[in-house]
Amino acid sequence: MPHNVCRKAFTDHPASVGETYFEHLTHASGFGLRMIAGGVACILHGLFPFLFAKTGSRQITTLHGRMVTHRSKLPEPIDFVI
Repeated sequence: MPHNVCRKAFTDHPASVGETYFEHLTHASGFGLRMIAGGVACILHGLFPFLFAKTGSRQITTLHGRMVTHRSKLPEPIDFVI
């Protein structure tokens, strides 16, 4: 595979959300770890209903705010209708 095709595969998506490859790696890893922690809390809550009663929903709210509400650092594209 040519060098520029390989590089493009690793940089196109991060660039589309206004991040470098390493910024994207950091943010995606943080999201993944937070989801794992929330999932473990939900499993424990299922076994022990008195534990982690709101942890799962708080994780979802936090991740939604970080991912959807503040999705991109890029300015909105200008939409022209002709």
